[in-house]
Amino acid sequence: MTDVEELWENGPIGLLAATVDGEIVRVNTTLASWLGHIPNTLRGKQIADLFTVGGRIPYETQFAPLLTMSGQLDEISMELLTADGSRRPVFVSANFKNDEDGSPALFRIAIQDARQRRSYERALLDERQRAESEQARAQALANTLRRSLLPPALSVPEGLTAATYYQPSVQDIGGDFYDLFPLSPKMSGFFLGDVCGKGPEAAAVTSLMRYTMRTAAVVNPDPITVLHRLNSVLRQEIRAETPSFCTVVFGTLTQSDGKFVVRLASGGHPPPLLLEHNSEASYLDITGGMAVGLTDQPNFVAASLRLTPGDTMLLYSDGLTEALIGDGTRRFDDDGALRRFATDLAPATVDVLIDEIQKLLSGFGSGVEDDTAVLALGVAG
Repeated sequence: MTDVEELWENGPIGLLAATVDGEIVRVNTTLASWLGHIPNTLRGKQIADLFTVGGRIPYETQFAPLLTMSGQLDEISMELLTADGSRRPVFVSANFKNDEDGSPALFRIAIQDARQRRSYERALLDERQRAESEQARAQALANTLRRSLLPPALSVPEGLTAATYYQPSVQDIGGDFYDLFPLSPKMSGFFLGDVCGKGPEAAAVTSLMRYTMRTAAVVNPDPITVLHRLNSVLRQEIRAETPSFCTVVFGTLTQSDGKFVVRLASGGHPPPLLLEHNSEASYLDITGGMAVGLTDQPNFVAASLRLTPGDTMLLYSDGLTEALIGDGTRRFDDDGALRRFATDLAPATVDVLIDEIQKLLSGFGSGVEDDTAVLALGVAG
């Protein structure tokens, strides 16, 4: 089985293909296991048969007609009916493939498990209501949310080294997030970003960002495509009276002959720093990328590089660069201090780099006003 076939069959989301009449042509193993079926037994059935009775009506009267008209639907909330009669909440996205004369020929549907996200959102709302009159509960909620918004551990591929550091804001729950996760045996995805705002609202958006990018990368790992997908979800999910946006760098790492090919895209985020094995330190040029969620037609900037033995790439949020120093009127990186800091360290392993950044932030004291996240990725020299 090829890497692509393995990704189709056993990726973290359910996938199916069906004719425009709703007859299922193919179902991946992930979706079949959710439903308690063998994949081949679902072939030939109608898509509507997968949903609960209450879900079949909106599928037949809204989902299918709208998909045929618009060509794409994103994040529709529905419920699947499993073989044992239980219900499984999901988010359904779809588009279609045209035949030679431009008519819809095949529905392509991606189904994301919504149980964890719905459970998280319900818990968040309940805790927020209880904490409004209890400061102690509010602090406990803040600590719980901070832990839940960051991965418990990074999935580091063989040959790569990685280290992270997160310093929360003392004022409220922040919106910094990062992750490193597998996409195939030789490809991993990574991201680091910062949601505008603070508090439970920012935390909810942060959770949405992580789910969306992980899911989008499984369907198509192209960094620009992932950011456009993220932008679409943000524009649809966030209410107009509480607009939100984020800055983020998303990328992929592909192992090749002891090196890693890095392809990434920026949505308005500070540029990554590359500490090279030859003791040079430089920024990756991603000038011009727009923040995600600001507009329906954003412009994102792509870049690529190779991490060779001894190289380390640093991603960071603006809590580091905008920390107040001196008499409190200047920011740390107003005059290019971060690059000089990195140049003095280069070449540096990920552990040394993160350790030195922790010391740097500690030296700023109360000058660090925002939460700060850093992610270092490197290849051992």
